[in-house]
Amino acid sequence: MARNYLMAVDAGTGSVRAVLFDLDGNQVDVVQQEWDHKEDPKYPGSMDFDWVTNWELACGCIRGVLEKTGVDPAELAAISTTCMREGIVLYNAEGQEIWACANVDARSEDEVVELIQRNPKMEKEIYLESGQTYALSALPRLLWLKNKMPELYEKTAAVGMFNDWLIHKLTGILAVEPSNGSTTGIFNLHKRDWDPSIAEKCGLRTDIFPAVTECGKVVGSVNEAAAKQTGLAVGTPVVSGGGDAQLGCIGVGVVNPGQAAVFGGSFWQYECNTANGKTDPDCRVRVNCHAIPGVWQYEALAFKPGLVMRWFRDGFCELEKQQGEKLGKDPYYLMDQKAAQIPAGCYGMMCTFSDVMNFIRWQHAAPTFTNFDLDPQKFNRYTFYRAILENTAMVTKGHLDLVQEATQNMPKEIVFAGGASKSPLWCQILSDVLGLPVKVPVVKEATALGAAILAGVGVGIYSDATEAAAKLVKWDKEYQPNEENHVIYMQMYGVWRKLYEAQLALCHEKLTKPMWSAPGLQ
Repeated sequence: MARNYLMAVDAGTGSVRAVLFDLDGNQVDVVQQEWDHKEDPKYPGSMDFDWVTNWELACGCIRGVLEKTGVDPAELAAISTTCMREGIVLYNAEGQEIWACANVDARSEDEVVELIQRNPKMEKEIYLESGQTYALSALPRLLWLKNKMPELYEKTAAVGMFNDWLIHKLTGILAVEPSNGSTTGIFNLHKRDWDPSIAEKCGLRTDIFPAVTECGKVVGSVNEAAAKQTGLAVGTPVVSGGGDAQLGCIGVGVVNPGQAAVFGGSFWQYECNTANGKTDPDCRVRVNCHAIPGVWQYEALAFKPGLVMRWFRDGFCELEKQQGEKLGKDPYYLMDQKAAQIPAGCYGMMCTFSDVMNFIRWQHAAPTFTNFDLDPQKFNRYTFYRAILENTAMVTKGHLDLVQEATQNMPKEIVFAGGASKSPLWCQILSDVLGLPVKVPVVKEATALGAAILAGVGVGIYSDATEAAAKLVKWDKEYQPNEENHVIYMQMYGVWRKLYEAQLALCHEKLTKPMWSAPGLQ
């Protein structure tokens, strides 16, 4: 039987899904199930990952998409996986899961303080090798387990990520891949492999690190137990995947050094490809392994732009929500139509939500709108709405400058994907602020496509990810910067940076509450 399909299994923060593609990169269908991560009342900030229920949900998605499409499981050429990054799963010596937490877990405040007190210079030392700080890495969480659940810690035989967990469930083989594995902070970026000496510096065990399999390589095949649970055919090849941002880059063709992408969702990610794993001497920006051998990524994160938009829609745009229901239009579309009539710069009004990234000391000021007059003709909800769009573009401008300082690389164009790229107004504002062309792909939710591409690479359908991306990625629209608006935004940008600095000072004086602070920041 011809093998005409590829499958991606995507374990996101809020849901799991199985996505079926044909060999030309067309999405055949998808089945998705929402999941959530419960907080243990004993441990504030915790977000436990329920591996029993969540595996059942994943199996239901796989079975569901096969049944929905009528595709014979024997027609699958290969499967690969992707997931939210930073979430970890611990296993005992028998290969059974014994503890897991999602990427949003924030229980390890005490452990970050402990690590800083133990050696104030150690975080920078670890960053310069691994590209990670304590803010998102596995190190404080493993130390938390050692301090709070020592019996479980002693039973731990291996640590892995969620995409590796899915492959382990399908094949019985545990192997970590570099793109997500590097987010643990226990990797040597240049070697794309574990560095147990980092764990040793933090007082952690050095014998819990499984083998590393490079992205796009066959790990194993679907075993009989998984076949019964999922409906897949025994022996179907399972290929090592990667983290969601890295596979999203593959899915939009950002595969070579010098290329860059912005993914706009609940959080915004700026990903800039480099040919080496060199880190930033000032520790301001994250560096990860790309899911392509020999390529790395500078990553700068903007916190909560999509969530801010949802808050504004639900809190202030009831009229547009009602109109949207009547007209069959998205409320954001209706808001965009009005906000497009507001001039660039919002008459001088600005807001502060996410800040430009400072990985070693990461904090976001209290949400603020400022510099507006009591003139409803100029300053109405459409102006405030547009200010949010402009604020996020300003943060992105800061991230491009930050990465340029560290790498001497400024991309010639930006690929823009994710939910925010569905807004033509936001695309144009981004182009105007950056002064660069902005290209939007047809497939805007590209992470699953990236996983499918790696699945195809692993079994030889495509020679490599670069060749596959050139063949499969299709473009929807390209936006060119409006030079007049770009001048306005560049004059505004310096003022906005100073304004944000002043807002952070208020947080440091305890006069306002930060929108978010990294663990351990006082």
